[in-house]
Amino acid sequence: MTNTAIETAVLRVIGEMHANLDQELTIDDMARTAMFSKFHFTRVFRDATGTSPGRFLSILRLQEAKRLLIETEFSVADISSQVGYSSVGTFSSRFKACVGVSPSMFRALDGFTSEIGSDPLPTPSLPTSRSTLRGRVQIPEGREPGYCFVGLFPTPVPQGRPSRCTVLEGPGAFELRDIPVGTWYVLVHSVPYGCEHLPSGTGDKDTVSVGRYGPVTAHADTLLMPAEITLRPLDATEPPVLMALLDLRTTAMEAVAS
Repeated sequence: MTNTAIETAVLRVIGEMHANLDQELTIDDMARTAMFSKFHFTRVFRDATGTSPGRFLSILRLQEAKRLLIETEFSVADISSQVGYSSVGTFSSRFKACVGVSPSMFRALDGFTSEIGSDPLPTPSLPTSRSTLRGRVQIPEGREPGYCFVGLFPTPVPQGRPSRCTVLEGPGAFELRDIPVGTWYVLVHSVPYGCEHLPSGTGDKDTVSVGRYGPVTAHADTLLMPAEITLRPLDATEPPVLMALLDLRTTAMEAVAS
């Protein structure tokens, strides 16, 4: 089967997800839409998007919740129901874990956050490696440059609080210090100068550029190879940015914790 046929099948399933965010969609349902076996579908979907079908659907639901919080006056309870949650408590907990702030705070801050803090180490048994990850963000010709958020995450999806992060004034060199022991992904999100008013996760391939590096595994006192990350347009197979981004309209760059 050609890559084009696989991409078409994956995009067909993603379209089905968008159309049924308030409905239960099982892996069997999605595999039938793709016209693949369940096992084959799960594998090609993960290859195309970097995450599982179930996780991608969950991300789309929370992304739609973010849009509804900003663009409508529906209550949090109504929104949770519209994106497929039967419990507003479960929705609110999941939203805060993935976005970084509660639904009501996200609405109050107009889709931004005034500070992005690094996630503390979960247990003393996971020390920092004392390694520094250096790299460079590049933007291809024809793409408009802008501020670049660079975050270190445990999965290929920019959700929750990053383990380490920084904001660049534009494409260029970055440095993330004291990398925790473990396996990580470096994820970059950028919008052109003048588009900083866009709430996190909004925009399209013409305004949002993204990049990924990893997985990279940090051990105690190991030297990490430099990361070269070339930004690319956001496309339909890219998991949306869930975390609330720093409000660069009014907040100094120093608000990003190192």
